[in-house]
Amino acid sequence: VQLQACGGGLVQAGGSLRLSCAVSGGTYSAGVVGWFRQVPGKEREFVVAIRRTDGYTYYADSVKGRCTISRDNAKNTVYLQMNSLQPEDTAVYYCAARTNTIVSNIANSEYKYWGQGTLVTVSS
Repeated sequence: VQLQACGGGLVQAGGSLRLSCAVSGGTYSAGVVGWFRQVPGKEREFVVAIRRTDGYTYYADSVKGRCTISRDNAKNTVYLQMNSLQPEDTAVYYCAARTNTIVSNIANSEYKYWGQGTLVTVSS
């Protein structure tokens, strides 16, 4: 399974971005797709995940109400719409996938497949 994340960029505080994660090569193994983010010097942090079969989602408290994850199975793509961005949202955002479909298992180690990351920078 390969994942390709894109859509990052520079945005002012209060702005929005939509990230995309294209899944290819054995998509049947990507039962759950999640987004994580990492700031240099800190651990990678769970953001949100979606189960591709039924769209069930699980959000980190830090992004609830500001972010929305969705999927287009016909395009094998998962989206992360981020609104009301703040400087503390600045990070490299990674999409990841795993076969296990328990969405609430948020540990990094639960995910087998990882994309390359896309940088989101929010200026104040």
